[in-house]
Amino acid sequence: MFSQCQLFILLTTDGKAFHKATEKAMDQIEKYVMTRLYKYVFCPETTEDEKKDLAVQRRIRALHWVTPQMLCVPVNEEIPEVSDMVVKAITDIIEMDSKRVPRDKLACITSCSKHIFTAIRTTKDEPASADDFLPTLIYIVLKGNPPRLQSNIQYITRFCNPSRLMSGEDGYYFTNLCCAVAFIEKLDAQSLNLSEEDFDRYMSGQASPKKQEPESWPADVCVGVRQMYRNLDLLSQLNERQERIVSEAKKLERDLIDWTDGITKEVQEIVEKYPLEIKPPNPALAAIDSENVENDKLPPPLQPQVYAG
Repeated sequence: MFSQCQLFILLTTDGKAFHKATEKAMDQIEKYVMTRLYKYVFCPETTEDEKKDLAVQRRIRALHWVTPQMLCVPVNEEIPEVSDMVVKAITDIIEMDSKRVPRDKLACITSCSKHIFTAIRTTKDEPASADDFLPTLIYIVLKGNPPRLQSNIQYITRFCNPSRLMSGEDGYYFTNLCCAVAFIEKLDAQSLNLSEEDFDRYMSGQASPKKQEPESWPADVCVGVRQMYRNLDLLSQLNERQERIVSEAKKLERDLIDWTDGITKEVQEIVEKYPLEIKPPNPALAAIDSENVENDKLPPPLQPQVYAG
C-alpha cells in the first residue's frame, strides 16, 4: 500500500507509474478476495452456468469428427514443433478450470493463444494473421473440450478487472474465445461447406469424414503418427457401432412399450365389450342338524351293533 505522500508524488510526477501501481494493487485485491470467495461465486446455483456447461460439452462431443481442413486451419500437426504447440495450447485451455483468480484464468487463455500463433507461424513460415487465429482457436477448443467452459467465461466476465478485458492482448484473446464458443454453438453444414445430408450423418454418427489413408502418407511420417491415425480410425468405427447399438436398443424399447400399450388396449376393449357380472350369492342351505320342522321325518341315526363272537 502507498502512503498519501507517495500517492501525491506519483500523481504529480508520473501518471503512467501511478496507473501501473493502481493496476497492481487492484490485481492483488482481486487475488485475495476471489481466492476466498471462489467456491461461492463460481458457477452459483442461482444461474444456469452448469446447464450451459453440459450443453457445450455435449455439443463439442457431437462435433468430434470436425477436421482442421473443414475449418481451414493453417496448422500442420505432422510437424513435431507444431504438434507440440497444439498440445501445449490444449493443456493451457484445460488448465484454466483449475485456476481460482480471474486474472490467472485469463493468463491461461493468453498462453493458449500465443502457442496457437507459434504453431501457425511455424507451419506457414510467416507471421500469423487474425484470420488464421480464430479458426485454429475453434479447432483447439473442439479438440480439448475444456471442462466448465461457459462457467469459466462467465466467471471472468463477472469478476475480472474490466480494464483488463476491454484493452490489451488479454482482452483480445478473451473476446476471440467467446467468439469461438458462439461459433461452435451455432455451427452448421454451411459453416463447414458440407451438405445438410452429410452434416446430419456425421452428427448422428452414421458416418465419419474420410481421413487420409496411411498408404498415401509421405515416407518420412513417423510410425507413431501412423499408428495414432489407425487408432483414431478404429475408435471412429467403434463409435459408429456403439451408436448403431444404442439406436437399435432404443428402437427395441419403443417397440416393447408399443406392444405393452397394445395388449393393455385390447384387454380393455374386451372387458368393456364383455363386462363381468357379479351375481349375489345364494342363501346358505340349512345344515342338516339345524332346527327344522321336518327333522322328525328323517330316519333315526344308525346305532352301532355289537355281535357276540
